[in-house]
Amino acid sequence: MHDFEQIYSEYAVGVYRFLLKLSGSHTIAEELTQETFYKALKNINTFKGTCRVYVWLCQIAKNEYINYQKKSERKNIELDSATAIDIDNCFEKIFENEQIKEIHKALHFIEEPYKEVFTLRVFAQLPFADIAQLFGKSDSWARVTFFRAKEKIVNLLEEGN
Repeated sequence: MHDFEQIYSEYAVGVYRFLLKLSGSHTIAEELTQETFYKALKNINTFKGTCRVYVWLCQIAKNEYINYQKKSERKNIELDSATAIDIDNCFEKIFENEQIKEIHKALHFIEEPYKEVFTLRVFAQLPFADIAQLFGKSDSWARVTFFRAKEKIVNLLEEGN
């Protein structure tokens, strides 16, 4: 239990920030951070040590956020008209709240692994090496997949205009 307290104190702020970027809401981020650490504590015996603890916690947090979205959104999500986003200048920077919403909507329309790689890279700001490790692939696979995900999102956002 003492080890888990250390894990919490070391990673709670990072997980909270990750969830804040995903949700755009302090309240939701706080709630999901607590859920993330509850699930991590409950399932600590499933952690195999094949990735960093932070990566494992972000994966749990991302799944919690997805579950939260599924509960709170309607089944049919329509892509609202989106602002055109400059792929080279915006994707790895912090977005305006409206842009984040549009990107999250577009994410619902792209398939895995593009959706997850994009989320881990942009919102969790994980390095390509960690993303590759999560999928059991190479760094170059993670880079190519991320690039293709960005292209897919830009195309979806442009179609919405």
